[in-house]
Amino acid sequence: MTRPLDGITVVSLEHAVAAPFCTRQLADLGARVIKIERPGSGDFARGYDQRVNGQSSHFTWLNRNKESLALDVKQPQALSALLQLLETADVLVQNLAPGAAARMGLSYETLKAHNPKLIVCDISGYGADGPYRDKKAYDLLIQSEAGFLSVTGTPETPSKSGISVADIAAGMYAYTNILSALLLRGKTGQGSHIDVSMLEAMAEWMNYPLYYAYEGAAPPPRTGASHASIYPYGPFAAGDGNTVMLGLQNEREWTAFCALVLRAPELAVDPRFDRNALRNENREALKAEILRIFSHLTAAQVVQRLDEAGIANAQVNDMAQLWAHPQLQARNRWHTVATPVGDVPALLPPGVNSAFDYRMDAVPAVGQHNRAILTALGWTPAQIQSLQPQNSEQAA
Repeated sequence: MTRPLDGITVVSLEHAVAAPFCTRQLADLGARVIKIERPGSGDFARGYDQRVNGQSSHFTWLNRNKESLALDVKQPQALSALLQLLETADVLVQNLAPGAAARMGLSYETLKAHNPKLIVCDISGYGADGPYRDKKAYDLLIQSEAGFLSVTGTPETPSKSGISVADIAAGMYAYTNILSALLLRGKTGQGSHIDVSMLEAMAEWMNYPLYYAYEGAAPPPRTGASHASIYPYGPFAAGDGNTVMLGLQNEREWTAFCALVLRAPELAVDPRFDRNALRNENREALKAEILRIFSHLTAAQVVQRLDEAGIANAQVNDMAQLWAHPQLQARNRWHTVATPVGDVPALLPPGVNSAFDYRMDAVPAVGQHNRAILTALGWTPAQIQSLQPQNSEQAA
């Protein structure tokens, strides 16, 4: 079976989330991804936690299908091995500290002299220039800088996302930019330089609240799990103590909601609630009416009425319920991948393609592929051994 990126080699100086998420997706499509890691400890995300049979949850998620090459790139011999790899690679991805790659001679301008077809993707917090270029950038800090915290949480307390949303956004834009650069190279024969900023990725995702606050208008308020400008849209408690998430989009649905779910058709024409702007303005009064009626129903009964009325709804699932989600099971979305601590379940990438199956190979140990990669480059066993830190069996 041919995959879209079969034959493409990606070298990545990566850690944490943004770059590993980008390169894992390239690997899922068939690319060979050679992950450069610190000898011994490797990507520091390996140590974030030990929730997956002693292995990090982040690392398990982000690093299947990759080869691990442990190199101390501050050492001349190790750096020469990396440069040798890059002479024939298709893509270099890096999310090191600002300026670190360039100081090692790994800037696009330097590398393209030896490999004009190379695509170099730099991922950073703020981009390659501008007054914030050298600032450290972690996911929470970018969520804050991008205004995400200002519209997320409750009126009293801003809240960060429960996932690394800024890293994920940057990783996704790096991934799509690299795919675009590969298509462009197919037309021009030349590589290119990609500069992905976490702030710019998040700012793109913030365009709705940006335009909502256009020309100094009030921004969307923080409304917890409810929608900031549509009501009713969010979580509502039922009489059995469970919560139902529901959402209305238009006046037709509002009329059906009143008649078939609340069984109070008079509310549909109540002058406090007869269009969305008024429902949003008077949401506390409407919430009280909804909760009064729901208090006599179980969550299952509420969902049944919502389904009969054609009103969108969802369960408020926890992680155990997501693991066992019947829709994921029915669509066979779970696969198994090998890791250094044994096989673990893994979700297939989103998007079912009739022409190919995604690659779902192992998560590597630190330096697991040193000997194979360096031997293929023409290194002798003695040269390979010289790269190993003393007492480091993992890098062998």
